[in-house]
Amino acid sequence: MGVAALSPVVIRDSLITLPLARHINTTASRNIVAHDQARAKVLRSRSQGAAGVVSDLRKGPDGIPIQESFDVYTVDVQVGTPPTTYTLIVDTGSSNTWVGAGTPYEQTNSSIDTGDDVVVFYGSGLFEGEEFLDTVSVGSLTIHNQSIGAAEFAFGFEGFDGILGLGPTDLTEDTTSDGNAVPTFLDNAFAKSLVQEKTLGISFEPAIGNGELTIGGTNRLKFFGELDFVPLTSTSPASDYVGIDQSITYGIGRGSTTIMSSTAGIVDTGTTLILIPSDALATYQNITGAVLDEDTGFLSITKEQYDNLESLFFHIGKNTYEITPNAQIWPRALNTAIGGEAGSIYLILGDSGVDTGSGLDFINGYAFLQRFYHAVDYTGERAGFAFTEYTYATSN
Repeated sequence: MGVAALSPVVIRDSLITLPLARHINTTASRNIVAHDQARAKVLRSRSQGAAGVVSDLRKGPDGIPIQESFDVYTVDVQVGTPPTTYTLIVDTGSSNTWVGAGTPYEQTNSSIDTGDDVVVFYGSGLFEGEEFLDTVSVGSLTIHNQSIGAAEFAFGFEGFDGILGLGPTDLTEDTTSDGNAVPTFLDNAFAKSLVQEKTLGISFEPAIGNGELTIGGTNRLKFFGELDFVPLTSTSPASDYVGIDQSITYGIGRGSTTIMSSTAGIVDTGTTLILIPSDALATYQNITGAVLDEDTGFLSITKEQYDNLESLFFHIGKNTYEITPNAQIWPRALNTAIGGEAGSIYLILGDSGVDTGSGLDFINGYAFLQRFYHAVDYTGERAGFAFTEYTYATSN
């Protein structure tokens, strides 16, 4: 498993900016598409009350098989008094924070056992254990009596200690035995006036780069122009997450083709690819001439087809975000890591597993987020996007 070097923590006024380490999980590399599709199915099933219900510890709601993550970003978090440092996966598609998958949870002077059990299934794994209140520090932000899960069993998180859940608070409902929502780390930081905004800013780099997380605001140095916000979608189940309404077109001018009409989906740091509805993917596949590669599960195109590939345009609110031909392909330096051929060209769009109209039709994962700065304002119930130095990079 690979990880790159990190920059130091930066503190500005009442917000904190943290480096995120990117990890490539080569043991799960041939399951990227299956992982993302399993996660999408779980995200949709949570809206039906299946968030913390696990009957088979290797399968979750509706018998969905677990697929380990290929590509994750982590941050170091300190828990307890004296503290233990845990490496946690940053996830905006879930909201429970927990430890113990690798390094065991240590009860210390600040630990309070709530008496509640906790269970969460992710598609990439699951954990079950006890819910505690404890002192938790992320960078310079310290929360006393922060709710945190202590895993007694965890599966699918090899090499990591747990998850820092940064999604909407309501996602924690029914994950503990008392059924109530669990305040997130961001909830408590905002409630205690440690940050002025209940906002996250997220920046990733293409290919093999790292990332950055800002808690309490955004980092103006990471994007160009304006950070444009749109209201979070009201369409369920996308509305349970960082959900937006979006359409996609291919090409420009008279040759432009609608790939996906305006519909609801989510922005998710726990998904590697860009997933679009089955009918939309069929249109994209027909236009590009892409074929399914059985070895990787990715769509692939020839060099000649790549030379003719045109940009995709993601229409979000009043703004348009271009995914260039280079941004549409998997980093060729990682071809062999996914079980592919070094000289082949694979596309980063996949099938979300539903047709348009499901209520959660698409997922903008890392492949999208590595090209644009992303912010979530939970108080204002809105999501923001901006262009970065990587939007038009040809790193793939």
